[in-house]
Amino acid sequence: MTDDQGALYGVVLAGGTGTRLWPLSRAGHPKFLHPLTGTDASLLQATVGRLDQLASPERIFVVTGVAHAAAVSRQLTTVPEENVLVEPSPRDSCAAIALAAAVIARRDPEGIMGSFASDHLIGEKNQFTEVIRTAIEGARQGQLMTLGITPTRPETGYGYLQCGGTRGDGPIMRVEEFKEKPSYDVAESYVKSGNYLWNAGMFVWRVDVFLAELARQQPQLAAGISRIAQAWDSAAREEVLGEVWPTLPRISVDYAVMEGAAVVGRVSTVPGDFGWNDVGDFHTLGEVLAADPQGNVIVGQDPETKPGVLLREAENLVVVPTPGRLVAALGVRDLIIVDTPDAVLVCPRERAQEVKSLVDALKDSGELGYI
Repeated sequence: MTDDQGALYGVVLAGGTGTRLWPLSRAGHPKFLHPLTGTDASLLQATVGRLDQLASPERIFVVTGVAHAAAVSRQLTTVPEENVLVEPSPRDSCAAIALAAAVIARRDPEGIMGSFASDHLIGEKNQFTEVIRTAIEGARQGQLMTLGITPTRPETGYGYLQCGGTRGDGPIMRVEEFKEKPSYDVAESYVKSGNYLWNAGMFVWRVDVFLAELARQQPQLAAGISRIAQAWDSAAREEVLGEVWPTLPRISVDYAVMEGAAVVGRVSTVPGDFGWNDVGDFHTLGEVLAADPQGNVIVGQDPETKPGVLLREAENLVVVPTPGRLVAALGVRDLIIVDTPDAVLVCPRERAQEVKSLVDALKDSGELGYI
């Protein structure tokens, strides 16, 4: 297939272990491989599926780790195997995104790339597609585009984008500054002001513009990625990747590139309202999946049938059963109950964000088999 001028290359980042979804999400089988979408599709499959109006399968790339490459290829049967870019070790999002940008640039030097996390849920696919198309227009003009989500509440778990005026007469707005996850009071002031959007961690840009900005701000990382890219289609790929990759700085793309680019006026955003959720923990998963009349969510099953789960006088539970074993709950409410073959989690929904601390405790005590 010939490359369409200005069409999108979709890049999906399939990394991280989703520690707030432990013990369902593990290092060997992380959350993006699980069907947490309310359908049979995994989060990864749903992410690739929603790009179908924007990029053909041969224009989809996935960046993942050595441990998950085989599972990713098994789940994504339409994506060419050579488009699964395998990083030897986790180096955070900047190195992963830069690798994809450099590989795409070899094929299409002014190609437009969209970068998407593999573990987000999006309710309104058509609205999402339109927002990306608008972002592509901004990218064509040389802007580093980020997707902003119109906030619905003062959320302390997300970073924010401080927006300036619009560019031209369209919905594209300047991003003045990236803001860290705020306290509740600060988040409340952001939402009231109307000048702030949630930072969804989705980006659209021309690969040459991004790589030039990377070289300006992170010359060491840019030089290393350039060396890897030059060897990518040669017999030396594995050797160069093995030598250079461990030397790359471990840094997120927000810190490495976007914050500095915003300061000099090179970042813009398109506000989006398309039912976005980052499925960060079991509580938010319970909010987005279908519930029974008592507010109980059974993950991975039809709420009407509930096989493997017996609930009496129970309200607002999030239950993750394991096949072949019954989970029964009586007279409880607002709990998370996760049953897996080797670990059970019970905690209040309001403390779902703290599940990560259990994983940290297991690491500290050397119980790595449970991670």
